[in-house]
Amino acid sequence: MCRPASPALARAPDDPTLLTLSALALTRADTLFSDLDLTVSRGERLGLVAANGRGKTSLLRIIAGEEEPTQGSVTTARSARIARVPQDVPEPLLPLTAQEAVLQALHPELQEMESWRAEIAVDDIGLPEEARQHPLSALSGGWQRMVLLARAGVVEPDLILLDEPTNHLDLSRIAALEAWLAALPRGTGVIAASHDRAFLDSVTSRTLFLRPEGSRSYPLPYTAARAALDEADAAEGRRFDNDMRRAAQLRRQAAKLKNIGINSGSDLLVTKTKQLTERAERMEEAARPAHREAGAGAIRLDHGAAHAKALVTLDEAEVTAPDGRLLYRTPKLWLERGDRVVLLGPNGAGKSRLMAMIEAALAGPVPGVQVAASARPGIARQDLAQIAHATAWEAVKAADMPDARARAALAGAGLPPDLQTAPLSRLSGGQRARLAMLLLRLARPTLYLLDEPTNHLDIEGQEALEGELSAEGAAALIVSHDRAFVEAVATRTWSIEGKRLVERDDPAPVLDALSRG
Repeated sequence: MCRPASPALARAPDDPTLLTLSALALTRADTLFSDLDLTVSRGERLGLVAANGRGKTSLLRIIAGEEEPTQGSVTTARSARIARVPQDVPEPLLPLTAQEAVLQALHPELQEMESWRAEIAVDDIGLPEEARQHPLSALSGGWQRMVLLARAGVVEPDLILLDEPTNHLDLSRIAALEAWLAALPRGTGVIAASHDRAFLDSVTSRTLFLRPEGSRSYPLPYTAARAALDEADAAEGRRFDNDMRRAAQLRRQAAKLKNIGINSGSDLLVTKTKQLTERAERMEEAARPAHREAGAGAIRLDHGAAHAKALVTLDEAEVTAPDGRLLYRTPKLWLERGDRVVLLGPNGAGKSRLMAMIEAALAGPVPGVQVAASARPGIARQDLAQIAHATAWEAVKAADMPDARARAALAGAGLPPDLQTAPLSRLSGGQRARLAMLLLRLARPTLYLLDEPTNHLDIEGQEALEGELSAEGAAALIVSHDRAFVEAVATRTWSIEGKRLVERDDPAPVLDALSRG
């Protein structure tokens, strides 16, 4: 999606300013952001951070001219081209091949004469030759994402807007994305809305935390900016507490003088009482409470009790592709109570196939795989296919909950009443992910089988999930390409290397190798 941005102001040739947001606000059912002032210079790399449903995508759409703000203005440098990379492939592109989809991004007058540009853009993302003949609908989510990047790059934009760019990408493709961004012309600006903390630290030098009021920007990558934000919020909280204590003290003084003035009939004391009360009121009105992030919904897990020590045992299990081809064999390995095993390997190596074998062993014999009878599974698939009901309400009611508790549980997970009975298609990716986490909690599993559980979860949700999994007794087998998440939760690492599954002491070298491809 590309367009010359408007309105545009003439700027001096040496003016580095690319984009200016002035007093920008957006209100839907609630205020998503307000009084947002922001300047983006040529070549700047800005990370955009907020909870699910807090306006990141809407802000990108407003900057791209695809949506109108409630108030405020967007100003761009004259003739600046803006390309937005959406989270999902627009439906009209799905029947097209990669090269056709990229070519379509060019102006119609250029498509015939400069078709070579689309071919080079597809080469740059490394799409395999055999995949170039297939429609986008037949490609994996990761390759679809890379094609959308190629569409953005082919128009040579001045500003690229990325909406959750690492979703569906494995570590090698995330590294390829980072290299693609590094190779952009020096003056190209980038705004990346992302929940991938490692990615933001790698590619951005500035961070905007989007809030309903008082959005904050720091000239730092995510981790350092988050520390600065936490300190600023803490300082603001201390100032508020001090101001409220001073106001309370003034009110106590006013109450004492009022009693004395009434008893003595002193007009001076009555006037002084009024002055003290007015000072307290002004102080209370001016005091700003510390920011409290309105979360997108709580994530809590509830672990059941397992009597067996080894919940999963692998013993020379053969993991095969759907066509029967051997992918790898496992040695004798155990997954015990308290283990959080992260399963790593390149795409197509067979991570999800092993997860499927363990899931099948819950129902019946599987050669080389044993699952304890006390294991009660909690399964999260990366496509969220475990949500088998038409609405969130039906999904929660299947857990045999009373209506009042079901409504409260859904609201606590970030689903307001109007979405609880709406078709699942109306829920955002983040809302579906939080619903999936709620269903996990209601199952009270003793064994978690989690395939890319942080897909679509905001940073707040990722950190909550990390804390819940780290609680004593949680046993989990996890597939993830989210480096920060893996390093936070893993107690053990299983790595698919060639035709063998091996245990490694530290996930970092494995993650580094996968990033290098």
